[in-house]
Amino acid sequence: MYDPYDMPERKPPKIRCEDTWAEIRRGWERGETGASLAQRYDVGLANLWQRRASEGWRRRRPGDPEPEPVEGWDKRAKRAMEAFLYQREETRRLALKLAEAMQGGPLDDVPLWHAGFVLDWRAERLGPEVAAADRDYMRKHDWTEAFWDEHGRLRHVVMLDQVTLDANREEWREDQGIPPGKAEGWP
Repeated sequence: MYDPYDMPERKPPKIRCEDTWAEIRRGWERGETGASLAQRYDVGLANLWQRRASEGWRRRRPGDPEPEPVEGWDKRAKRAMEAFLYQREETRRLALKLAEAMQGGPLDDVPLWHAGFVLDWRAERLGPEVAAADRDYMRKHDWTEAFWDEHGRLRHVVMLDQVTLDANREEWREDQGIPPGKAEGWP
């Protein structure tokens, strides 16, 4: 018997602002696929096709100039420069920390995602005493026991990276901006 109260709950509609739709349109007109745009901007593919048809979107012909971004070229360039300068500064800071640790300095400031690489490098080049001290230092993290095999030898750096990623999955997801409950297969 039909029960009107036994209907599945509908998800609330996804409402995207006009700026988002303008970016989607630009991407499609530049040649991106509808499916990739729908996934990136979290819009329904059917909605994208409907909007494309109703607004008369056209793909650019070869030689057409790049359309101006919503925020304008100056703001886009300013944002690009800010991102570039930030990335360059972060890379330099990382390089200094890694260089210091790779010359025998403390492991305290080595970023989590580079610990395996640094341990591997130090074990290869700084001798067994440093490798043993590094193992003692890393014991403060329970999950790092998997870095060493049953004979006490440090595993390959690929394995170290995987152990680190597996043990720190939520931190990785947060760093990458993946919200809880989304893309659960990663990593």
